[in-house]
Amino acid sequence: MSLPDRKEDEVRRMLDGAHPPVPAGLGARAAERGERLLRRNVVARRLMWVLLMTVIVAFVVWVSVEQPWVSPPSMTTPPLEGF
Repeated sequence: MSLPDRKEDEVRRMLDGAHPPVPAGLGARAAERGERLLRRNVVARRLMWVLLMTVIVAFVVWVSVEQPWVSPPSMTTPPLEGF
């Protein structure tokens, strides 16, 4: 027998045997956990959207107040000529 055939036969023997008992309420607990994870993901996604929108609004306010595209005024005066 080749290696994959042995593994396949071993798996078939394991599945043909007696199955272990499933704890009572396992499905209900799994469904509760799934709902909890889903709620947590929804809340996290909404929080990320709120954070993104806050960052965008803060950036727009900063840009409108500071106007970074305008060059700053010169701090020195040009030399006087012609006196």
